[in-house]
Amino acid sequence: MKILVPIKRVVDYNVKVRVKMDGSGVDLTGVKMSMNPFDEIAVEEAIRLREKGAATEVVVVSVGVAQAADTLRTAMAMGADRAILVQSEESPEPLAVAKILKALVTRESPDLVILGKQAIDDDMNATGQMLAGLLDWPQATFASKIEKTGDGIEVTREVDGGSETLALALPAVVTADLRLNEPRYASLPNIMKAKKKPLETLQAADLGVDMGRRLTVVSVAEPPGRKAGVKVGSAAELVEKLRNEAKVI
Repeated sequence: MKILVPIKRVVDYNVKVRVKMDGSGVDLTGVKMSMNPFDEIAVEEAIRLREKGAATEVVVVSVGVAQAADTLRTAMAMGADRAILVQSEESPEPLAVAKILKALVTRESPDLVILGKQAIDDDMNATGQMLAGLLDWPQATFASKIEKTGDGIEVTREVDGGSETLALALPAVVTADLRLNEPRYASLPNIMKAKKKPLETLQAADLGVDMGRRLTVVSVAEPPGRKAGVKVGSAAELVEKLRNEAKVI
């Protein structure tokens, strides 16, 4: 079984982002970038499936600027076998990414695509679902457990009422949730080995994908600051404020 794992280069989750003065987006100047945490979980799960003997190859792919090659090298240092970078100077929208991934699926013929449920920069939570729709493949979102079973897989996913287990025939698309696993750290020897692993670079035009934008960012603003808390003198006063000011009861 071959597994394709799309990953995205995003602002590191430890960084406090700054909004541009003109409100057009987030200022990325001098900001530390890293792999999207949910995609890191997807990479880890693909590697674990290979280590169990359920998969034979793990291919990571990223769509973005040339610097995304560093993110792909990190994934290969974790254990991925090879990488593909589809260069795009503009930040592609989820539909464009899904179309690029569909073209790569046609080219690579993977049995399973595992990706993070969402990226922490835009929180779209759309690419996996769009890809499954374009491919007409079965999908399981928000996976907290993946097991290989015969010719298919079983995916336990989180839902509002708890969890449910789905049986999927392969090929399929799965999106990874936070509780699927704990990603490993890349050791220094593996980081050095990753530099020798194959990394192929393509252009979006090579895949014949329309990268035209369909969404317009109207404005970006920082969230309002939290108001200071208020001390109350009694339970009755607390209930009164919850009822008349907060209006939660």
